[in-house]
Amino acid sequence: MNGIAMYTNLQAKTAGELVATHAPLVKRIAYHLSATLPDTILIEDLIQAGMVGLLEASSNFSDKHGASFSTYAGIRIRGAMLDDVRRTDWTPRSVHRKAREITKVMRQIEHETGRDARDTEIAALLDITLEEYHKILLDSTSCRLFSTDEIEGDSQQTSSSENILENLNEEDFRVALTDAIDGLPEKEQMVVSMYYDNELNLKEIGCVLGVSESRVCQINNQAMLRLKSRLFAYAPA
Repeated sequence: MNGIAMYTNLQAKTAGELVATHAPLVKRIAYHLSATLPDTILIEDLIQAGMVGLLEASSNFSDKHGASFSTYAGIRIRGAMLDDVRRTDWTPRSVHRKAREITKVMRQIEHETGRDARDTEIAALLDITLEEYHKILLDSTSCRLFSTDEIEGDSQQTSSSENILENLNEEDFRVALTDAIDGLPEKEQMVVSMYYDNELNLKEIGCVLGVSESRVCQINNQAMLRLKSRLFAYAPA
């Protein structure tokens, strides 16, 4: 066997071992993500899409940038699942449009005031009631675009290569994202940490904070929109 063939076989063996070892990660992420998605999204479909992401991760992973394979694979798995969900996304365009309007208003308020935009200010600038604003946040759940895995300037751009955390190896972006999360209002930061770091579901987070699941959903979606507004410079052109 020549050197090229030996190297290819070694790569295939390594990739296979990575997939076998991290297959349970796909299932865990699928069940965690499914809690925020409509019942029409089947867990089996998420797992299938996640396995594709895991296979891609095993083929493309390089540890030269310091990220662990588990971290890298988790990003690719979640991204693959979200891409698959978006392909069947029947959310009205108006929901996407309203979400973009909120990020624009947030950015405007925070630029002018130098502090976190309050929900009352956002609603006022959008010329809607606070109840209507909170309804938009809840509607945005079905939009399924608000996760720390992505930032987008156009709702039609949905390639996994545009996911926020796929830029993990870019030092300037990693610092910017970390600073943006650290700069979130306390309650939003807590929800993001419990959901994405501790992998608690909405009901569990609600119990910790003493609020309803729907309120947790609103807080999480507002946090994601705030991150989008603050990381606007990293949105694809």
